[in-house]
Amino acid sequence: MRQDPSNISLSVEDQQSIQKVKREVENELLNCNHVVGVGIGVKYENGQATGTPSIVTLVNQKLPEDQLASAEIIPKEVKGIKTDVFEVGHIVAGTNVTMNPDIQTLTKRVRPAKGGYSVGHKDITAGTIGTCVYDILPGGSNNPPVHGEGIPSRYYILSNNHVLANSNDASIGDPILQPGPWDGGVDPADRIASLTRFVPIEFSPQVPLEKQNNLVDAAIAEGQFDDLDRHVYWNGNVRGWRKKAEVTVGTRVTKTGRTTSKTFGTVNVVNATIDVSYGSKVARFKNQIVTTNMSAGGDSGSLITTVDHVAIGLLFAGSAYATITNHIEDVRSLLRIEVADQIL
Repeated sequence: MRQDPSNISLSVEDQQSIQKVKREVENELLNCNHVVGVGIGVKYENGQATGTPSIVTLVNQKLPEDQLASAEIIPKEVKGIKTDVFEVGHIVAGTNVTMNPDIQTLTKRVRPAKGGYSVGHKDITAGTIGTCVYDILPGGSNNPPVHGEGIPSRYYILSNNHVLANSNDASIGDPILQPGPWDGGVDPADRIASLTRFVPIEFSPQVPLEKQNNLVDAAIAEGQFDDLDRHVYWNGNVRGWRKKAEVTVGTRVTKTGRTTSKTFGTVNVVNATIDVSYGSKVARFKNQIVTTNMSAGGDSGSLITTVDHVAIGLLFAGSAYATITNHIEDVRSLLRIEVADQIL
């Protein structure tokens, strides 16, 4: 069992120092049939984080070397960089919602709708509202501008593509329900927004994994200003957002989600390339954040923040061992939306 690495961290410089080697070897490592991802983290020995920067291979099951073919054994180091193996199980994106009687789930209808509550496209089960956002405004007088100036004309719910756009299968303008259909939402009585934009996901077998360039599972849906609230339930208002280069191993994070409510975790791996299952399809995502397990089915779309309320990512997948998150900087730029008023 791995120790919580929150007292062990990597500097931005440490992470950048092994990035080039990681890029050179990741395709070879991903070709091993038990490897589902490759990223940057710290070396563990006997369950304890050492603080030594390492290239981390993410595997669905960690087996003794004597049960592996020689070609499947991860070398102890590559090009002078230590390696480590982290069991993450079967990584799944989706809205296979779960219920735990010991947790008070955020499944009721709320207006204005807050981050953390149930939401979903009319044809899915349910996911989570990350937060509410608006279009990036033109630059103001600052140089460079921290944020724009003017009056936003449109306001949106932010969540995942697979929550709001049914994994590419939805049409712009489709109804978005709050709560999601699994939680009793019906159209038109519980319609809160209409699908506006989503970043298409490249899936195999249509696109081979090695040719995919997925960065985010993200979408927005336009609603009425008085129906939406930027407040994230139990987390408060987002103070700002963090650039992806500044998200480091050891960062303590939190989220509020539809299924597991308020949870805490720690960043274990950064800059991860990882294969994620969407039912019968698989998508390879690059530059992802891997945290300790802090989610379950139905939490997809939750906003991941630092414990002092700075946004770092959008939760979209996970397993019993880990939670997978898109960088909020990529979500912001690809959807052209403002998550918070400043970079922190």
